[in-house]
Amino acid sequence: MVSFTPAVPRRALVPSPASVPRRILASSLAAVSVSALVTLAAVSAAAVPATSAAAATPATAAVPPPVQPEDRAGDRLTVVVRHAGSGLDGTYELSCHPEAGRHPDAAGACRALDANTRWGRDTFAPVAPGSTCTMLYGGPATAHVTGTWAGRPVDASYDRSNGCEIGRWDRLVPALPRVGSPV
Repeated sequence: MVSFTPAVPRRALVPSPASVPRRILASSLAAVSVSALVTLAAVSAAAVPATSAAAATPATAAVPPPVQPEDRAGDRLTVVVRHAGSGLDGTYELSCHPEAGRHPDAAGACRALDANTRWGRDTFAPVAPGSTCTMLYGGPATAHVTGTWAGRPVDASYDRSNGCEIGRWDRLVPALPRVGSPV
């Protein structure tokens, strides 16, 4: 095994400030200062959350807090259905987590509601104004949902007057009854 022993003592390898000309010392300090500022700017930029919609990718999007049992304790809804057809009209009480109430398919209704619940989005939101919807008519069925879901009050109306409203209704089946297909 070969070992290397420098011929010059270690202290001699590091120059003292007195032996370095001032202009070299000043330019070295300036380079270090610029490098430190660039690093600080990069770290600061990374610490600031993105504000543009294009920058909000799934990798940088906020992660929701975990659902706590007390968040789900108030998941109680009243669904009033009219003009959907025989055996479908009525008032249905629904509780989720655990499933209960006077609903023909409480477990399925709770699964459909859970599947459509997204962080930061209203599960029962109306169709956005200005949406382009197909001019399909899905029948005279209407529904009104009130209560509390995911800790928020709910007061939503549903109908099947066009393609957007039909899609909005169908996303909540079986919480809302399955009605005939549009012609």
